[in-house]
Amino acid sequence: MAASVPVFIDVDESSIAVRPAPGAAPGVVWLGGYKSDMLGTKAEMLAAWAAREGRAYLRHDYSGHGESGGKFTDGTISRWLAESLAVFRRFSKGKQILVGSSMGAWIALRMVQELRRAGDDRVAGLVLLAPAPDFTIELIEPVLTKSQKRDLSKKGFFAEPSDYSDEPYIYTRALIEDGRANRVMTGPIDTHCPVHILQGLADPDVPSSHALKLASMLPADDVTLSLIPDGDHRLSRPEDLDMLKRAVADMVRRAA
Repeated sequence: MAASVPVFIDVDESSIAVRPAPGAAPGVVWLGGYKSDMLGTKAEMLAAWAAREGRAYLRHDYSGHGESGGKFTDGTISRWLAESLAVFRRFSKGKQILVGSSMGAWIALRMVQELRRAGDDRVAGLVLLAPAPDFTIELIEPVLTKSQKRDLSKKGFFAEPSDYSDEPYIYTRALIEDGRANRVMTGPIDTHCPVHILQGLADPDVPSSHALKLASMLPADDVTLSLIPDGDHRLSRPEDLDMLKRAVADMVRRAA
């Protein structure tokens, strides 16, 4: 279950909140979405599952999110990736399953690239929910309005109403420009491990076509794509949580 208080580590002058739970490997690493935190429904469900199973479970808040320090508007994919790698390297041991939700799926895919480049092949599986890799390039930039482009140019950001918060979503010029440097959907993606994608067909934020495009770039014999007819972006209903739990449990069994 969730630790009573998080521990904090400094990464690039930001205080990053981490909740590591000890247990056996393969462990599970949670990577949340844009403007989400590590105490959300899915993250908490997996914490309870991992505790029951005796599995190690690791989660953290990106800078500007949840219990971590820093400004949300200073965040970029590169920054949040560096924080995630620092947490992974410091707190995880043995094989790990990365579970990435929305933007967290982008972070997970980039983590695999960076870890393998450094000779670390401990990622034994990926479970990606409503995956949004390259979302700044693929989903935001193509539909920017003249007003949004003007705000990006003059203010350095634009704001959009959110269905998930009373506060608007902020998208900065730095985030969008940095996103181009972190693209993963430019050709075949060799994760060197099995991947299970869960995608709702009623997702208003990340279209199912995006998940299908991602799946088409992964090795066919190592990817499972589960489409949920009435699933939304959150995938937090009891039936969605059960599917997530089963996907993670299966990935752990395969890696054990």
